Amino acid sequence: MELRSYITILWRRKWVIAVTLAVTVTIVVAGTFTMAPTYTASATLRVATAAAGSVDYADYIYAERLMNTYAQIATSGPVLEELVQRLDLNEPPQIEVEIVANTELMQITVEDPNPILAREAANTLAEILIAQSTELYSGGARSAQEILGQQLAQIERELDQARREYENLAAQSPEDAERIAAASRSIALKEQTYAMLLEQYEQARIREAIRANALSVVEPAVVPETPSKPRQVLNIALGFMVGLAGGTGLAFLFENLDDTIKTPDDVSGALGLGTLGAIGRLAKGEEQLVVAAQPLSPVAEAFRALCTNIRFSGVDNPLRTLLVTSPSLTEGKSITVANLAVAMAQAGLRVVAVDADLRRPRLGQLFGLDLREQVTTERLWWGLSGSLLEGRTNGQLRPVQVQGLRVLPSGELPPNPAELMGSQHMQRLLHELAQQVDVVLIDSPPVLPVADATALAKAVDGVLLVLEAGHTRRKAARQAVESLRQVGANLVGVVLNGVPTDRGSYYYSYHETYGNGRGKRKHRRRRLFGKRRKAD
Repeated sequence: MELRSYITILWRRKWVIAVTLAVTVTIVVAGTFTMAPTYTASATLRVATAAAGSVDYADYIYAERLMNTYAQIATSGPVLEELVQRLDLNEPPQIEVEIVANTELMQITVEDPNPILAREAANTLAEILIAQSTELYSGGARSAQEILGQQLAQIERELDQARREYENLAAQSPEDAERIAAASRSIALKEQTYAMLLEQYEQARIREAIRANALSVVEPAVVPETPSKPRQVLNIALGFMVGLAGGTGLAFLFENLDDTIKTPDDVSGALGLGTLGAIGRLAKGEEQLVVAAQPLSPVAEAFRALCTNIRFSGVDNPLRTLLVTSPSLTEGKSITVANLAVAMAQAGLRVVAVDADLRRPRLGQLFGLDLREQVTTERLWWGLSGSLLEGRTNGQLRPVQVQGLRVLPSGELPPNPAELMGSQHMQRLLHELAQQVDVVLIDSPPVLPVADATALAKAVDGVLLVLEAGHTRRKAARQAVESLRQVGANLVGVVLNGVPTDRGSYYYSYHETYGNGRGKRKHRRRRLFGKRRKAD
């Protein structure tokens, strides 16, 4: 699918997008402004590690683990219980602990509807964590400094005892050189052990001192002046984006589920027929004989283009009798017949428009004919039904206010219209009319509800199928085409009726370019030629 097709779909479904967007934004705005505000306060702590300044990987891992340990302790049960007791709360507020990457900083963030409580909770939690950091970290067990201190005191006592034994041995038995040498070696060994333990003790003492002051407040929490939630601008922006995306998705979903024919491409793809004319949608209350009432309008120009296309489609075999029908009701076939007849008459052709819809006739009404007019004093059978019953034609044709156009109304509605349409009388009538004029346009009932159109399609030179854009379903159009082809009808093409004429549509852009420029000049020439013929 080309980009232009996507744009066309979005434009056609613009109201779906607009309504979805408006509803979504309205809900988001209502929810945002009715939501209770939430305030956020943050306290920043520094976690000093024994590996500070070291580049050793093991020390780096130790520092990272230490930071994560304190982060977990900050939200542990004992700490939160003490926080609740200190602030006399029913339950702890929402707390989040975040370690700032590549630093020794840790942020304690508290969210609460009360800004003062948010600040107090953040600072109190930092105080609890600092006060209990050593105990919470060691879990109550003896520290390495204490263990090394005990071992150092023990080896110190043993070293003193060994020195006293050496001195006693040297004083009492100076001639016992072997025992004196053994005592000297024992003293040396214990001195080495003492020195090693002393070094380890000093290192442990330094680490314990660092750990005892590992946590410190860098930046205490302050009372927030503005709420952190809801984020009104962000929520509305996200609502707009979600609404736009949702509306677009719904537009394509509805387009996929919609099986109506909307464009000439749909006609070609679904029916394999060409579109001879795309007629714009008439506004409510607008004159339906638009070719006569508003000859400079784009819709009138579209009917004139349809007239030209029909004449060119029958260059080798001129279409003297043309049946106009549709798959179903209310698709605009009668209005198409009436305006096409006017356009053909204005183009200089002699035209007869026949209302062969003997079930719901409308053609006479469009041309302002009195359907109850009495031709004779005995009968009301006049128009098409009277012509078929009486065998007369000329007396039943009614002139209208368009030069070169006459109308054969339906007449009194018979009980058997399908039989009349397929009768020999109807074929003779059409043949006689075709001998008198250039084109006979026939308005018939729809194809699918009744058999009148298929019965009549065999007796005409061509059939023009009227479809309403956005109303006629593909399945109905295919069934109508299949029914007409089964009786051997000559389908000359399709008229796509009711095409949206709003700005930005294909119809509007085409006729805005050609209809109001070239169309005006053509109409002026027609008027001039008409005046000249009348003068002649």
